[in-house]
Amino acid sequence: MKSDTYDHIPDQELLARFYSDHNNEWLGILLQRYTLLLLGVCMKYLKNEEEAKDSVQQIFLKVIQELHKYKVEYFKSWLYMVAKNHCLMRLRDQHGKTTTPISDRMIDTNQQEEADKSALLQNDKAYELMNESLKELNAEQQQCVTLFYLQKMSYQQVSEATGYSMLQVKSHIQNGKRNLKILIERKLKEHK
Repeated sequence: MKSDTYDHIPDQELLARFYSDHNNEWLGILLQRYTLLLLGVCMKYLKNEEEAKDSVQQIFLKVIQELHKYKVEYFKSWLYMVAKNHCLMRLRDQHGKTTTPISDRMIDTNQQEEADKSALLQNDKAYELMNESLKELNAEQQQCVTLFYLQKMSYQQVSEATGYSMLQVKSHIQNGKRNLKILIERKLKEHK
């Protein structure tokens, strides 16, 4: 099932299809739609590319498990909260390994809550911009960038999955990455 043939289908309808037949392919299409956004959220909080990519995979698994148990109305905002909570838990686990006096932790917690609110607003905007920008790439660039950067496929695997030659794959990835950067920077300037 090629996801680009389902780009016109709203999230709500894909969710409805999943809830009616429990076919994980519908979830796959939804998750592919938001992979870059998830990576952006994870990078924002974890500040480490490997940890962020690892977290995206863990979030995918959690989302699939949760959606089999619960009905979700607004997928994108729910997915964002799942990702944010995953990252915050991961950060808490990491910080839990260091000991600080209780009073310092209380001050840090209040400051962290304020920082989280601010980061959430900024992150939400960055998330939107990245998602919008990815959709503006041409289909070939969007597909190759998603497979290479977000699904960690090699050039060879992307070539096999798409049917493009190695030269075309490298070109689509290089141009897609450049165009994505230009689009995001332009949007950031417009939103200031």
